[in-house]
Amino acid sequence: MPNRHSLFWRLVLLVAGFCLSMIWVSGYVGRQIDRNNSYLSEDAREVLSGYAKDAHTALQAGSEELGRWLRTMWQRESSWMVVVDQHLQPLGGQTLSVEERQMLTFVRDYEWPMSRRNAGLPLVSIPLSDAGEKLIMRLPERFRPWRNHALLTAGAVYLPPVLLSVLFCWLLYRLLVSPLDSLRRQANALRGNRLDSLLPTSIARRSDELGELGRSLEYLTQRLRDSITQQRQLLRDLSHELRTPLSRLRVACESALSVQEMRCRTDREVVCMQQLVDRTLEFAWLDSEQPRFECEPVDVEALWDVLCENACFEAGWPRERICTRVPEGCQVLGNLNALAQAMENILRNAIRYSPAEGAICLSAHREPDCWRLCIEDQGPGVPREQLPIIFRPFARLSAARPGGDGFGLGLAIARGMVLMQGGDIWAENGAPGLRMNIRLRSV
Repeated sequence: MPNRHSLFWRLVLLVAGFCLSMIWVSGYVGRQIDRNNSYLSEDAREVLSGYAKDAHTALQAGSEELGRWLRTMWQRESSWMVVVDQHLQPLGGQTLSVEERQMLTFVRDYEWPMSRRNAGLPLVSIPLSDAGEKLIMRLPERFRPWRNHALLTAGAVYLPPVLLSVLFCWLLYRLLVSPLDSLRRQANALRGNRLDSLLPTSIARRSDELGELGRSLEYLTQRLRDSITQQRQLLRDLSHELRTPLSRLRVACESALSVQEMRCRTDREVVCMQQLVDRTLEFAWLDSEQPRFECEPVDVEALWDVLCENACFEAGWPRERICTRVPEGCQVLGNLNALAQAMENILRNAIRYSPAEGAICLSAHREPDCWRLCIEDQGPGVPREQLPIIFRPFARLSAARPGGDGFGLGLAIARGMVLMQGGDIWAENGAPGLRMNIRLRSV
């Protein structure tokens, strides 16, 4: 069932409104045409009123004068007419047949609407005076109503639907075609490698399917733009990082080193470049693929013990200088390998920047639906305004945390690993040192 913001309901309102409007307009216009066409025109009423005045004048002059006037009018209008009193008795010496008397029962006042059901011309009555005398005559052909009824009815039947159809198409264009045309232009901009196109506010504010489509396209544009920018930045940083070991190799080749010294130097630089390339490819994979890791319960304390043992063995760091303050039963919902790599990168980073007699501590704090893991060292920390920068690739704040020889990719990879597990990671300064916070869902 479409939700309340769906385009379906707008189309329903538009189509229903169009149909109801067409029915109402056609009926209303048709009724107005029937009403206005059923009455005699103003000129016809004036002429008939003039006939009634002349008949009244002739009646006052006598029956003979009225008879002469009637005969004159019969020749003039070629129409049957009679003057009657209030009891429908003919005046002026005129006699009526039985059929003519029956006709008097179907007489209409000349100001009333005329029926279209009569095949011939209707009989109309025009009052002569307040005494009840009337002039009754068959309406002359030139005064017949409904003359343009067919043309007007055709206009009422066909013109309103045409106008409403134009309005309906315009509204449909505004509702569908216009935003789709804007989305088409944005898609063409993407095809032309113009990644700076912005979604029109008229589409961004929509809460229907077209708004969702526009926001998805805008997200795709932003994602593609960020990805290309990231790749360019990675290429620049990678080429910059590779210059240093290559330069050292060139200097070593030009110097008078022994075979053993040359081999050691070459092995060291090759390992450095291999690590750099591997780390760069891993970060690029995280950024481009954005994998979703399968999550499972992970025992934080057991994982931390394994990571500490390996890191201390490789760095020669005393195990007793790494403490653990994790409550019993601390389990998070995450991916074991991804979480291990993220915490290992943070641990190695803490070991690298800690002073000679420093200590590292892992603590866990329970929050409503998650665990917050804190890895703290006793290094120099990072300036507050530069805390977000340390998660960027190849970011090495050597002035704030001297002594490192890494590539600036460890925390960037750690951040990607945590985010792909549905968690969050951020840094803050401790007292002293740096505190890395990881928030993951609890089991």
